[in-house]
Amino acid sequence: MTIDGLLVYVLFIVGLALIAFGADWFVDAAVNISKRYGIPKAVIGATIVSFATTAPEFLVSFMAALNGQADLSIGNAVGSTICNVGIAIGFIVAMRTVAVDDKSFNIKAILMLISGAVLFFLSWNGVITKVDGLILLVLFAAYILYTYWDQKKEPKKPEDDTPTERKGIWAKIKIKDTYLDILMFLVGAVFVVGGSRLVVTYGTEIAHQLGIPELIIGLTLVSIGTSLPEIITAITSFRKGYQDLSIGNIVGSNILDITMILGVSSMFVDLTVNSQLLRYDYIFMMMLFILVAVFGYRKKITRLQGIVIALVYVVYLVGLFVYVPTLS
Repeated sequence: MTIDGLLVYVLFIVGLALIAFGADWFVDAAVNISKRYGIPKAVIGATIVSFATTAPEFLVSFMAALNGQADLSIGNAVGSTICNVGIAIGFIVAMRTVAVDDKSFNIKAILMLISGAVLFFLSWNGVITKVDGLILLVLFAAYILYTYWDQKKEPKKPEDDTPTERKGIWAKIKIKDTYLDILMFLVGAVFVVGGSRLVVTYGTEIAHQLGIPELIIGLTLVSIGTSLPEIITAITSFRKGYQDLSIGNIVGSNILDITMILGVSSMFVDLTVNSQLLRYDYIFMMMLFILVAVFGYRKKITRLQGIVIALVYVVYLVGLFVYVPTLS
């Protein structure tokens, strides 16, 4: 491999790192700013934090769409939902039974299934149009409103207005807290945007070098990279012994991946749907969605059920490289 060829992989990894750090700084700063201006936690949770957790996927898919790379755009969004379930739920739960303490899990699971089914239906004619995007955004708005309502009806607790503790380089910067939050917010946003640009550009280049379709790169390498915040959170919760691994948050991220990401992207440019998505990827996506909804219905997901989810994900990955090439 030449130095130029190696540089492509290095810049792709740098892009993923920028996204991971940037998203973390972005959400911390956003929450701090919201607290300082007295914005209720229900609003923060339903809007700012929800967007921040899907910011990497959103910006990668959005930029890919603007570049005319529909396969990468849709592949990243759909691949992220599959990755969230397969890795962040399947492989983690396979090691330990976890409780599903989110009281609204069943409603979120139904909304996730509806979002997946609507996406499948809208994609049937081979293109996601602006009208289709509007429909997805209506579902997105419905989910945000439900989340806001659900958090508002929780028993009142004293508001914690304490800003998030500074970590790393931010703890060494001695300026007024408000200005530091704004700086952190802007730097985080720039990192996520810049990282997304690197991931799209060099992820595409890697696909060309390896002779792999952009769709498969989006469904695997890029989607796993942009799903790192959810995956890392799940792994950290497991390592610290938390039994209330927030399966509900992962389900919520999947709803946003479909409704917000593809909804916004298709409002700017029509997204051509690769036939592989209809014949393979959407089927596995819905299969995993159904498994999570059914398994989580009784408020816990057992190790055996986690193994089943993980195995379905492994079969999906193997099929991408063994079965899918025979479809064309």
